[in-house]
Amino acid sequence: MKHILFNELIGLFRNRLFMILLGVFSISLVLTTYFGIIHNNKQILSQNDAKEHIREQWDEMNHTNPHNAAHFGSYAFKPITILNSIDEGINGITGNVIRLEGHRQNDVMFSEASQSLLISNFGKLKPSLLLQFIIPLFLIFLAFNSYSSERESGRLKLLLIQGSSLNKIIFSKIIAIWSIGLTLLLITTFIQFIFTNSLFNIDILIRLILLFLSYSLYYLILISLTVFLSLLFKNSTSALSLTLVLWVMWVVFLPKIFGNTVEKINPLPTRVEFQNNMDNDRSKGIDGHNPSNERKDELIKSTLIQYGVNSLSDLPVNFRGILMQADEEYGNSVWDKHFGALYLQLTNQKNIYQFTGLINPFASLQSLSMATAGSDMFHHLNFLSQAEYYRRDLIELLNNKWRDGDWDENFYKSIKDFHYNSPSFLSFFWKYILDFVFLFLWSIILVVLLKYLTKKTSIV
Repeated sequence: MKHILFNELIGLFRNRLFMILLGVFSISLVLTTYFGIIHNNKQILSQNDAKEHIREQWDEMNHTNPHNAAHFGSYAFKPITILNSIDEGINGITGNVIRLEGHRQNDVMFSEASQSLLISNFGKLKPSLLLQFIIPLFLIFLAFNSYSSERESGRLKLLLIQGSSLNKIIFSKIIAIWSIGLTLLLITTFIQFIFTNSLFNIDILIRLILLFLSYSLYYLILISLTVFLSLLFKNSTSALSLTLVLWVMWVVFLPKIFGNTVEKINPLPTRVEFQNNMDNDRSKGIDGHNPSNERKDELIKSTLIQYGVNSLSDLPVNFRGILMQADEEYGNSVWDKHFGALYLQLTNQKNIYQFTGLINPFASLQSLSMATAGSDMFHHLNFLSQAEYYRRDLIELLNNKWRDGDWDENFYKSIKDFHYNSPSFLSFFWKYILDFVFLFLWSIILVVLLKYLTKKTSIV
């Protein structure tokens, strides 16, 4: 089998058109990966500059009291990881900055898509765009007539007469073409490693390996499917036509169809409905600036009892600070109720959509590509949660200082900035098991079908 494989590779490299296309794709991947890394680094530098500027503003601000400081607030920046240069995922749409302030939970701001004049369904030019859409087409065109051309030229009979089996011939062709796809993947990962190796750690390495594995399986599926159809129809034109139809369905129509179906099954509230429900629940509780009399009276009574005094003027602390924190805690419960339900719906939608990988392996590939790059929905929700918990701690600290009346310039400078603890991929791995299972399942099924078909196929 190794001799057949070797001859297949020699035949490919003797083809001038193949060498030209291979060179074009290799150079494109090198440049795209390199410029993606450069763009990533510029974004990181810009983000660091913004962090320093905001910190300087905070330190130099004349905070008259901690409550004003809570309104001045801070910002949480979603960090840009080095693998975002391969697959930007949802980051360009969701944004990467949240303003953290008292009394409210803000939306993420400054998405690149909202500020860009170039709107594309495929997004910006990243290696993932080439690896998901362009390279697969290249591999399909290499594979569609790999069997039929040998059969029509009579070379297949000659190989069989010399002792080779059809099974070995077919799988040699598949492996030869697959190795081209793996080479292009290796070029991408090698360039990524060369220019960012100083930032690598175990988690990044695991993510890169799993990203390579995901694309490898997807390429094997595409090539095996193309050769399988070529064997089935014994006609290169029919095989190519059906393969392209299936590929277009996978990457264009099915994601839209399944996405819309999932939304119908588990619909999300509109932004207006969601905000109105939040405001409605919030208005029923204590409003820090205009609290309801009933809730305020209950808070006053409990506070007077706690401190053993008869009036607010006798309190050894600032009641306004207590009031503000009570308002925050009620607001947090409202946030947990509505955003908790929203995040659960988003997770359920994602879980339902993952099952479409059983029909469309491209859905599993996209999911794993964004996941390993840290640019998918689960990573984004994790960032939102960490930012919110930091906001709560910050506002509670400020309210308690206002309550105690013990603050100075050094207190504000001692407050630490938000730091996002990026989760390791292994801690998220269980969320993507279905995607891996479906890619492996597709690969195994196609290999089994090819083995069966090679036994039943007649070359006459």
